Amino acid sequence: MHHPTPSESADAAAPAARLASFAAALADETRAAICMTLLEGRAWTAGELARITGVAPSTVSGHLTRLLDARICVTERQGRHSYVRVADAATARLLDELAAHAIPGRDAAHAVPVVAAPEPIARARTCYDHFAGRLGMAVTDAMEREGLLHTDGVFALTEAGLDWCGLAGVGVVEAGRRPLVSSCLDWTERRRHLGGLVGARLCARALDEAWVVRPESGGRGLLVTPAGEEAFGGLLGLSPTAWS
Repeated sequence: MHHPTPSESADAAAPAARLASFAAALADETRAAICMTLLEGRAWTAGELARITGVAPSTVSGHLTRLLDARICVTERQGRHSYVRVADAATARLLDELAAHAIPGRDAAHAVPVVAAPEPIARARTCYDHFAGRLGMAVTDAMEREGLLHTDGVFALTEAGLDWCGLAGVGVVEAGRRPLVSSCLDWTERRRHLGGLVGARLCARALDEAWVVRPESGGRGLLVTPAGEEAFGGLLGLSPTAWS
């Protein structure tokens, strides 16, 4: 009979230890509340999570460290702020399944209101040189839904996405050093929207073709025109309700 060596025993124990560590990171009511909040798909600052869960900022900081160490959550910096979100789609699915098992009849994740912003800024605007707000998220979600864009982890354009760029008149041949696509955290939606070269050139074409126009008051806000409604509908199957 073979008796495992100390090194073999350690190797066998390692997966169990990792699973136990992962489970331990969730075995706290405050950390569970943080995960339930993040299941909405949005990112939040540590201070916001402290207010949502009703605990002190210093306490939330310690809980977030546990969740980050377990790779359940990751942080993403945008401007002066650092935001926390679920690490990836697979982790989100696992958390959602655990919540559904533990809470019979659960229909949706714990709902938390998003930061308020005036219209039309929250509806549609530019973020540097690409779409943001509800319009930006609608475009991003539609591209993922149509198999044009991978959004789990690092954003990546699919082969179908490259073909779509040609049909949409979004030039990607001379990409230079700028990535074709990148993710940018939306400060009103608290989700990642499409940036990079494709995002910039799609926005530029929309402005050139008057699919979107600036309001008379100026600023970064955008108004989608009837021509834009038709274009976004034809290119991505979007209706005005997606950003209204």
